[in-house]
Amino acid sequence: MGKRLDKLLIAVSMVFVLGIVACLYLFPEGSQNVANRIFGAMTDMFGSLTLIFAFGGILLLMLVSFSKYGRIKLGEGEPEYSTFKWVSMMICCGLGSATVYWAFIEWAYYIGTPGLGIQAGSQPAFEMSVPYTMFHWGISAWTLYALAGIPIAYHFHVRKNRGLSLSGIISSITGLKQDGVICRIVDVLFIFICFGGLSITLGVSVPLVTEIFCSVVGITPSFIINLLIIVVLSVIYSFSSYIGLKKGMAKISDWNIKLVIIFCIGVVVCGPTLFIISNTTQSIGLMFQNFIHMSLFTDSIGKSGFPEAWTIFYWLYWITYAPFTGIFIAKVSKGRSIRSVVANTLISGSAGCFGFFGILGSLSLNRQLTGSVDMVGMLGAGQGNQSIVQVLRTLPAGPVFMVIFCIITLLFLATTLDGAAFTMATPSTVGLKNDEEPHPMLRLFWCIMLSLVPLTMILINADLNTIKTCAIITAVPIIFIMLVMLVGWLRWMAADYRGVTSEELEKELMRKD
Repeated sequence: MGKRLDKLLIAVSMVFVLGIVACLYLFPEGSQNVANRIFGAMTDMFGSLTLIFAFGGILLLMLVSFSKYGRIKLGEGEPEYSTFKWVSMMICCGLGSATVYWAFIEWAYYIGTPGLGIQAGSQPAFEMSVPYTMFHWGISAWTLYALAGIPIAYHFHVRKNRGLSLSGIISSITGLKQDGVICRIVDVLFIFICFGGLSITLGVSVPLVTEIFCSVVGITPSFIINLLIIVVLSVIYSFSSYIGLKKGMAKISDWNIKLVIIFCIGVVVCGPTLFIISNTTQSIGLMFQNFIHMSLFTDSIGKSGFPEAWTIFYWLYWITYAPFTGIFIAKVSKGRSIRSVVANTLISGSAGCFGFFGILGSLSLNRQLTGSVDMVGMLGAGQGNQSIVQVLRTLPAGPVFMVIFCIITLLFLATTLDGAAFTMATPSTVGLKNDEEPHPMLRLFWCIMLSLVPLTMILINADLNTIKTCAIITAVPIIFIMLVMLVGWLRWMAADYRGVTSEELEKELMRKD
């Protein structure tokens, strides 16, 4: 394996990440201030571009999928995974444990700081709170994943180009040397944003699991329990990564999605059933009714700061996840058509989020309206984790729901980090072939590194939000990298299939099967 390792990429990436951690330890306040100032400047300068990029991406994917090019098959032969496992793996890799946290509480932030110029604390603010969570985790987020995944899949499975990585596709499109300076910078950016996004996910989600676990068993949350949970989680996803996608992540994702479905059905049955169904239905309607307005809302007159704090922030955050999620989508979508990949990401992923956020958000909103749990007040007091515990305790057999919730959160984390380790191992493997997976030991190495960074951050009591802010700052150059990828992908398709009719393309694809 040693001869195939990209040792320079691994070394430079680790020095870069550890250097950021050292700065946070030595200059915590200064690092936070600098990161926040840069982030503020970037959201002002590139905010509108970010909104247009996400909305335009939806239109582009719809246009391609409904054209003859949507029939193009990404690789030969039958799909490697069943549809359910395929959907499950993509959802688990693309969302992670942050979903279960924000599904309960995000709506509560929008009561005091609503978008679209709505008055704070008003009835419209309550009505639009759950629709806004669906919007931020739905179609646009999955579009950004697909905008990265489909060009990479075309590059790898159709064009048969070497390199399942950002630098690989950039090299194929532009003619730049993959071992040149620019492509090296692209790979380092990729590794860094993986560490930034996933370290903050681990650092934020583990305290939630600790809070719920300690509440069930009746003990006080502590730093030691946080460490133990991270160790258990690391063992799970390291083992899953080591044994491979088909034996590891595919099965864990399959179990996790089934457990999520059972959990949501249980919440609907045991909770305020009619309110959950009614509010989820209304929220989906309001989200689609206001979709274009929310997608392009800059609040240029009101200057409330909502787009920068939420929508633009989220789109940049999804863009930091898009490269590694895109590489994963490309790898597991061999044998699928472009149209089916678009449908899976935009429809299946979004529908799962709509149901999940609708059910859990409506449950906690009902507890706020009935006075059972003051979600808004607890969030204002910095008690987000405790508020989720209180909501779960209002359900019959609350401890059972809390245990299931802990398991779901850990499995979401494990599959997300497993997918990240896989995608980080691909660019650090030289000459990875079309039907080949990165070496298990290399994936295990990245699993361990992904565990050590947040552990170090917790040990030195550093501000995890600074890592998150630094990672999001890198999303701006990633937008331009994705634009190059998209232009190259469209040119490839035009060159390969310009003179081919839909009927001829369909016959060709049938022959490939």
